[in-house]
Amino acid sequence: MWSMKSLITAFISFLLLISCGKEHPKSIIAFGSCSHEFDSVQMWDNIVAHNPMVWIWMGDNIYGDTYEMSVMEQKYNTQKNRPSYQRLLQATKVYGIWDDHDYGINDGGNEYPMKDESKKLLLDFLDVPKANDVWSRKGAYQSYMLEDMYMKVKLLLLDTRYFRDTLKPNLNPPPKYLPNSDGTVLGEEQWRWLEQELTNSDADIHLIGSSIQAIPDDHGFEKWGNFPAERQRLFDLIVKTAPARPIILSGDRHIAEFSKIDLDGLKYPLYEFTSSGLTHSWNSMSPEHNRHRIGDLVINKNFGIIEIEHRENKKNIKLQIYGSDNKLLTQTTAAF
Repeated sequence: MWSMKSLITAFISFLLLISCGKEHPKSIIAFGSCSHEFDSVQMWDNIVAHNPMVWIWMGDNIYGDTYEMSVMEQKYNTQKNRPSYQRLLQATKVYGIWDDHDYGINDGGNEYPMKDESKKLLLDFLDVPKANDVWSRKGAYQSYMLEDMYMKVKLLLLDTRYFRDTLKPNLNPPPKYLPNSDGTVLGEEQWRWLEQELTNSDADIHLIGSSIQAIPDDHGFEKWGNFPAERQRLFDLIVKTAPARPIILSGDRHIAEFSKIDLDGLKYPLYEFTSSGLTHSWNSMSPEHNRHRIGDLVINKNFGIIEIEHRENKKNIKLQIYGSDNKLLTQTTAAF
């Protein structure tokens, strides 16, 4: 015969068992960069296996590197018509922005003479509807609201090429470039647009796509830090507008890493998730300092997964780096 105390204890244990075993719903967002269109080894089927709600290109979607738009178009067609990429297109929505090689010139900026023609090919590759405002303005920057039954995510894709002023080469490297204290990365029109998009946004999460790295500032290659006033302006704008759960997405570097910075006036950390090297990455590990890095530097070919677990009044956000065999290489939790 069970006592009342024993019954109560058993019932509480049963409730705890149910609670602990409960699966919380999850939303998956996938992204990556740097994909040679001719490479026979691709990771599209691995990405599709995660069942992402969207795929986000973060640049170097092809390696165009040309002034001939017929060459650029042929390379886009090669990438798009690959059977495994077609399976991705059938499985999920695709968004994206360019970096330098699909823009048309290595480390290129506003001096590239074919940027308007190149922009058209990019938007066609991404199947951006003609009604989208991006078709009628300068630059390729875009904004989207990604929604499911659990959340709203604002995706802001910054154009770090079309308006960007000239890099200052270092005649005695390293570093490769010297700071340009007067130049712009985004241009005033794009800056105004970004402030409007961030101000009073009701999204639960804000993904700010920048093809080049923003937080890492110790390496000598392309980065926002080559334009220190612009980098600070970006941070100041995020502090001013205080969007919910901001995460910068970046590519370009043929590595993967997580970075975090605490900004004065912002109540939560600002994270950056770099995923680069869908088809090619570093051949061997080299020391590269990043005072803002969380965890280890990853040089394997990789893609990024943002896993958002929906709990009551809370979003548990995991940033995950996967390799070519769909193995989880490393991860971190964004603590907002």
